[in-house]
Amino acid sequence: MSTVSHRLTADLTASRTSRPTVLRPAGPGQHQEWGPPPAADSPEAVLEDLCGPLFASLRRSDQRRRGAEYVQGLLSTGGRKSIRNMAALIGGSGTGQRLHHFICSSTWDWTPVRRAMADYLIRAAPPQAWVVRPMTIPKVGQHSVGVSRYFSPDEGQTLNAQRAVGVWAVSDGVSAPVNWRLHLPQTWIKDGLRRNQASIPCEVEPETIGDCAVTACQEMLDGWGLPQRPVLVDIGEADPLATIAGLRARGIPSLVKVAGDALLTVTDPGLTGHGARPMSAHGIMRAARNMGRPVTWRRSATTAPRTSVVTTVQVGVRGSRPGGARETGRLLLVGVGPVDRSSAPELWLTDLPATRAAAFPQWADGVRRVDQAFDDVTSQVGIRDYVGRSYSGWHRHVTLASAAHTVAVLSTTAGARPVRAS
Repeated sequence: MSTVSHRLTADLTASRTSRPTVLRPAGPGQHQEWGPPPAADSPEAVLEDLCGPLFASLRRSDQRRRGAEYVQGLLSTGGRKSIRNMAALIGGSGTGQRLHHFICSSTWDWTPVRRAMADYLIRAAPPQAWVVRPMTIPKVGQHSVGVSRYFSPDEGQTLNAQRAVGVWAVSDGVSAPVNWRLHLPQTWIKDGLRRNQASIPCEVEPETIGDCAVTACQEMLDGWGLPQRPVLVDIGEADPLATIAGLRARGIPSLVKVAGDALLTVTDPGLTGHGARPMSAHGIMRAARNMGRPVTWRRSATTAPRTSVVTTVQVGVRGSRPGGARETGRLLLVGVGPVDRSSAPELWLTDLPATRAAAFPQWADGVRRVDQAFDDVTSQVGIRDYVGRSYSGWHRHVTLASAAHTVAVLSTTAGARPVRAS
């Protein structure tokens, strides 16, 4: 075991009470070097193994203890994962005050922690794709950082909520969040008093929700040196054309979910007679009905094979720019639907070649796997339970909730490879 792991083990031992530790979810920056996996893959083993590299960037032993206690509290506390409830479970005089300071007032940087978590996941469950999904956190009142009223197409109503974008590593059997970006509307960016009260850094500028997705991916793939995998973006309110253009400009291959009424220009030589004027994405798929090909794929190595019909059509995208419209790129419009054509296909835009069509259904299925993991694990470890007002506090909380998610899924997933720092 590494010096870091020995140090963290000592930190945990120093903070333990006689109460037995239960490490289960309550409900349904430098790269590290890694050695052989440990024999056990229990939650306790994964937690101890992960916390060493996870908190290596925290120089003080008390901070490393607080980090491990916070992750442990998220996994062990029933009901709402408030600092008060977690402190009551962990025990010890002043625990609540120490945890509150560690999350809301401390100065530790969450970025190296997220990078270490991503490194760990890459070795434990190598990702097949990165999936970008939004997260909505309903709130009461207007004081939580980034909270605003907006109309949710999914809910069909106006919500008072925080909104964020998460980037997930999706592998065979494991889906886990590794990076987050909080969307801050203009009402927060332009209000000096609110910025000051929430301690929003001066470098944070106005962004669309699509900009959040692009920036979060760039931070990971360029800044952290993570392996390049296809990025799947499914954010209903984001402009898919602007999002894919932003990712392309940064050299990040992607598939971006697109609505059926998006206007595109057919450039595919196999679909003649339809390129004179822009068509809706659904209209293009109907015209290309006979171009679909069956693709057999598996959700994971242990599941039964499935078959989907994949249709790819070369399209041109025209974007509005100062001085008039100009063509911004040639892409593939991809339709993934059932063999019996009982429902309309899901539609994606991608800059990946048509030769990768056999992988499109499995990649697209990654979105459903992320949503299931969010409901089953992420929400259960309290990702949405932070009630503080500070920008940094929110980021630290969701970082440690992501770590708790990682412990939960790696300790219950067959085929994941626990790893140990060396």
